Amino acid sequence: MTDALCEKGIRAARSLRAAFENGGTDAAREDMALASLLGGLALSNAGLGTVHGLAGAIGGMFAAPHGAVCGALLPQVMRVNLAALTCREPSSPALRRYEEIAQWLTGQSGALAHDGIEWVRQLVADLQIPKLGNYELTPGTMAEVIEKAKNANSTKSNPIALTSEELAEILEVAM
Repeated sequence: MTDALCEKGIRAARSLRAAFENGGTDAAREDMALASLLGGLALSNAGLGTVHGLAGAIGGMFAAPHGAVCGALLPQVMRVNLAALTCREPSSPALRRYEEIAQWLTGQSGALAHDGIEWVRQLVADLQIPKLGNYELTPGTMAEVIEKAKNANSTKSNPIALTSEELAEILEVAM
């Protein structure tokens, strides 16, 4: 059930750019409402992951909007997850998931995981999502964010346990 919700929600989320560029477009707004509903239903069944583990820690420490923080983190977490899975768990079914997600996002049946990550990275840039440094996150506060994120329930749902060094890399790039 969760897989079906995720696929339909991710396909609907492709309208995010259109909704951003022209908020009056009924079809794009309907897709955003559907993506929001399906995302909420899916996360209550499947859990979240490192994006939300880090975003929760950051939001608890700084005046930072949760959605913007998640957006800034998402392409970096995807990239590091993919590298960690490829290196440490090459038979993980999550690797195939990343390819499926890339195909749903790009609308291309031959898309690879890296294509999906690039699609998300470009979307974040196009939507002008601020870097995390805009919310007072600094290299000096990263260790505390990492420690809190490693202990967050959301992080436990990530497809692979990330090291402190991998979490630091995510934050550095997202700053």
